Amino acid sequence: METEKIIEQYLQHVPATVLERAKGIKVLITDIDGVLTDGGIIYDNAGMEFKKYNVKDGLIVQHLKKAGFLVGAITGRASQVVENRCEELRFDFHYHGVKDKLKKLTELMETMELSLEEVAYIGDDLIDLPVLTRVGLSIAPADALPYVCAAVHYVSPLDGGKGVFREAADLLLHSKGQLVPLVENLVKKEA
Repeated sequence: METEKIIEQYLQHVPATVLERAKGIKVLITDIDGVLTDGGIIYDNAGMEFKKYNVKDGLIVQHLKKAGFLVGAITGRASQVVENRCEELRFDFHYHGVKDKLKKLTELMETMELSLEEVAYIGDDLIDLPVLTRVGLSIAPADALPYVCAAVHYVSPLDGGKGVFREAADLLLHSKGQLVPLVENLVKKEA
């Protein structure tokens, strides 16, 4: 099966209105807990924090950046484990321990001279609602709270920590005609 058909099949459940919104996006911002992770936190007896991330989410960041997207995170918890992951993924920016995400995002977009309409945001909980209801494209994982799912433009069929960030990234690349060439170029390099 050719690449274009595979990608069309992969993203067939995404409404045309969502793909249209995605065309205007320049920045992808994500929450961490419940989006890049399943929302669980593990502490050992020494108080060390552990989180599990999906490597497929991380792999696409470099391709988003090469395609001209800015990628970042705004999270309500301050955690060294999360900071380490954001640095490892080479996010353009990441803010931790933010209680008013909309204020932080608005300040950030003013600095970058971008509008909220040019932002895609992935979130799953109450703290994300003010942002989710004001950006150009809002996305929630399938296991987000019901009232969060009701407020967004698109609910992924994937749960937090199970590739929802990757799907959003692929959706953005696809909306701008960049996913098929990316895959085909990588296949050619392997052949």
